[in-house]
Amino acid sequence: MDFTDVSLTALRVFRAVAEQGTFTAAAASLGYTQSAVSRQIAAIERAAGAELLERRRDGVRLTSAGRVVMRRATVVLDEIDQAARELSGLPEEGGIVRLGWVPTAGTTLVPHALAALRRSDPGVHVVSREGGTPALVRALRAGSIDLALLSSAPPFRAPDAEAPPLALQTLTERALCLAVPTTHPLARGEFVDVADLRGQRWIAGSASGADRLMGVWPGLDERPEIAHTARDWLAKLHLVAAGCGITTVPSALAPAAPPGVRILPVRGGPQETRRLLLARLPQPPAEPVVRLAAALRAAALGNGTVPDP
Repeated sequence: MDFTDVSLTALRVFRAVAEQGTFTAAAASLGYTQSAVSRQIAAIERAAGAELLERRRDGVRLTSAGRVVMRRATVVLDEIDQAARELSGLPEEGGIVRLGWVPTAGTTLVPHALAALRRSDPGVHVVSREGGTPALVRALRAGSIDLALLSSAPPFRAPDAEAPPLALQTLTERALCLAVPTTHPLARGEFVDVADLRGQRWIAGSASGADRLMGVWPGLDERPEIAHTARDWLAKLHLVAAGCGITTVPSALAPAAPPGVRILPVRGGPQETRRLLLARLPQPPAEPVVRLAAALRAAALGNGTVPDP
């Protein structure tokens, strides 16, 4: 099979698998069956005459040949998408920036940056989406987004081990805080001592997976009692307000806390900080990407944050 005969469908499926990290997730995002995704990947690998995806226990990873195909496939698919936009009267790609952001960035920073950008650069059109840091990193590598706001916790390693390294800038570095019901004994003071966190009921992240303990104070010397799990930050805060437990929150979420919740610092242990990173691929960015990045940095400064020098 000649590679020039590869279909656009196969290219889209290939990009989705690289971005989502697994065949199952790609199938769900596209509305395909997993067997259909597998057939498309098999077809494109036959056409390429090489393995494009390294199958691993934790998902897939692009091979050297896969990175070549992904780079070219992104150009082809973006051109097709641009043609569709032009035919439907939407703005040209030159003014569009694709932004990915972690949920905590969506509370204040992203809305403020986009509002400022509309005033200063109305010709720049931003298409954004929410996601977790690993998924957004894969989307950057796959060329599906241009910029990403990622979260990082100590020891602040690079978000992935791929080459070339992503271009990263720290927008904010803030202490992790605790959200407690206003009726809770811990809410009586101006801070919470880490020793008082033992024996508490926690509201954590998803029910399974790497983020299961997200929401539990790091480094507790006991097995935490997780009373409730929720993916959505606002849902967690409303569970706190209802007296269902306590949870950790980045301080940036304090303005979004509903009535009945106090956001307090934690003392008596190692400082727990979280960084918000602005990430992109290392090649020189297009002008619209530069303008959006500037708006995000300005919004971070406007919210009382201190970026790295």
